[in-house]
Amino acid sequence: MNVTEKYGRSVDEAVALCLEDLGVSRDEVDVEVLDEPSRGFFGIGSKLALVRVTKKEAPKKPEEIKQEIEKEIEAEISRPDVVKKQVEMAAAKKEAPKAETGEREPRERKRERNRKDNNRKRRDRKDRGERNVKRDYEKLASEVDPIMPIVDEAALTPLTEHVSITFVENLVKEMGLDIQVSAKTDGKDIFLYLDGKDTGSVIGKFGSTLDAIQYLASLVVNKEGGEYVRVVIDAENYRAKRERSLEKLALRLADKVVKSRRSYKLEPMNPYERKVIHATLQKDPRVTTRSEGQDPYRRIIIELS
Repeated sequence: MNVTEKYGRSVDEAVALCLEDLGVSRDEVDVEVLDEPSRGFFGIGSKLALVRVTKKEAPKKPEEIKQEIEKEIEAEISRPDVVKKQVEMAAAKKEAPKAETGEREPRERKRERNRKDNNRKRRDRKDRGERNVKRDYEKLASEVDPIMPIVDEAALTPLTEHVSITFVENLVKEMGLDIQVSAKTDGKDIFLYLDGKDTGSVIGKFGSTLDAIQYLASLVVNKEGGEYVRVVIDAENYRAKRERSLEKLALRLADKVVKSRRSYKLEPMNPYERKVIHATLQKDPRVTTRSEGQDPYRRIIIELS
């Protein structure tokens, strides 16, 4: 085995596991960091480091390279068919009369013309394939139903005082972020909207910080028990944008799986994002999806049907 991949709490730990697996030292391998570790926010959204370690090939000595070349040349010129062909070509070149102008197309020009024709045919086939893929992609995308429930803003009632508002306001203040919090309700669920110059920071990478705040707010609201109240926190309409981005990613990867005939493993996602991927590809008969691993490192695998 010359290549291995390992997870670890840090890059060094993952590399050490790979070195132990391969039985080599650090200077005998090349290291590629596939995923940087992340501590997340309050432990939520954390990621392990993932590295790929490959054994270095021992450089050949000049004497070995020279011997290999000499052996190849000797083997080639010693073949009877090669010697015979070379003799025939030399004789034909010596005896063949020069072609008169206008008698027939020179061989080199004919080869060049055939090469250009073949290249043009390959481009035409590629263009047709890309047009078919785009048509199928757009058809599937138009049939995907939204996972995030569509809320009628006109049916919501503004909410000025609530434990979730107080909690989120205090939290972003402690984080040193310039964020304003507003809220609405449909009589049961709570919808919080964050706005301000630091919304990019409060969203985080792939919405990880926003998910963490929403999770904590939900715990605070429902800690007394009773009927469960769903808390949804959004900033700059990120939830809808992320859903559309995941739908496009799912369709693009499904097409990649079909073309390569190989399964594809996505990065770890939270339950909501995995649900978007599963639901998007349910209507694609070419592929199937499944999940593996444990949260927060549970991920989706897209495979051929």
